[in-house]
Amino acid sequence: MKKLLAQSLFAAALTLTGTALYGQIEPNCVNGTNPITGEKCANAVTSAVPFLRIVPDARGGAMGDVGLATSTDPNGMHYNASKLAFSDKKVSISATYTPWMRNLGLNDVYLAYLAGYFRLDKFQTIGASLRYFSLGDIEFTDETGQSLGQGRPNEFEFAGAYARKLSEKLSASVGAKFIYSNLATGRVVEGNEIKPGVSGAADISFTYKTPSKLGGKKGEFTLGTAITNIGSKITYTNSVNRDYIPTNLGIGLGYKLQLDEFNSITFCTDFNKLLVPTPRPDLGDADGNGVIDYKEYSPIRAMFVSFADAPGGFPEEIKEVTLGIGAEYWYDDQFAIRIGHFRENYSKGNRKYFSVGLGVKYNIFGLNFSYLVPTSNQRNPLDNTLRFSLIFDFSAFEGDEE
Repeated sequence: MKKLLAQSLFAAALTLTGTALYGQIEPNCVNGTNPITGEKCANAVTSAVPFLRIVPDARGGAMGDVGLATSTDPNGMHYNASKLAFSDKKVSISATYTPWMRNLGLNDVYLAYLAGYFRLDKFQTIGASLRYFSLGDIEFTDETGQSLGQGRPNEFEFAGAYARKLSEKLSASVGAKFIYSNLATGRVVEGNEIKPGVSGAADISFTYKTPSKLGGKKGEFTLGTAITNIGSKITYTNSVNRDYIPTNLGIGLGYKLQLDEFNSITFCTDFNKLLVPTPRPDLGDADGNGVIDYKEYSPIRAMFVSFADAPGGFPEEIKEVTLGIGAEYWYDDQFAIRIGHFRENYSKGNRKYFSVGLGVKYNIFGLNFSYLVPTSNQRNPLDNTLRFSLIFDFSAFEGDEE
């Protein structure tokens, strides 16, 4: 069944954004360095269902994967749902299609994302989203090469959120989600029947907005923060060895400058850190239950442990923070040009790329495009891939509110 296991792991690997969540662990590392070769060690933080952290929309994808402190649109459901409380539309819906690993000739692997919100009144907004990841058709075989039939692994997430203004400048949101991961259901690997992985999670987020002036021109400063995917561990068998889901802390800063009546420009930066323990095989299995100790924390305890558990100490903890920087220029709120850069430390996945994109808006209809340009030897599933989002702002539903 080894080949079946390999096929299953390959299916899971397709969900990775580069090597962000799965990396080589070198047991000879001392403070992040191999004492034999003197080279830096790779020790990326690992997680199940990493598809939850894939940036789902073309706008954020064009701006270096930022979105915590950008202006409100339905895709805030992924980044920071509290932004929805500042929406200026009654109803808005977004749909995004993202091809995956097209550079490898895979045509049936993709991410689809549908999100929307409805403003209840001037203080309250509700939102929902559906994320679906198709891993394509895979033929399963046994150790002799005999076919065991085909499968179509897939994963999805359904999320809902409630956002409320706490003041004219501050909003908060709570959200809940259901996660389903079907990689090789019904197959048997080394005596274990593979089942769908199921988990539940919650999101908490806050947004602070305040007007300001720069050089005599009107501007707006935004601070957004979110802790997402706070939830139960997941497993695909009856094993006690369960995996963490990608709980994440994000902090974003944004500044919009109104240059004149027709032109505006926004600069944003996002910092993200997975609140998942750093792989520590050196800790061993103290209680002898077959599970490495760093995988036995409760999900809540793991969030706190993740700030101070890296074998390289505080310097390595800083390396686990990814950085996204983006800029967005609008002309007359109808045409946008976007650019961004994303950076991840060498030892934590080594994703580095530039991104560019365009946006057009006409009446209730908007269309966004993005394109990723790699800048490192680390291959990215979105290398040289064009993705697009459609947004519908239903202003016709707006009416007088009390």
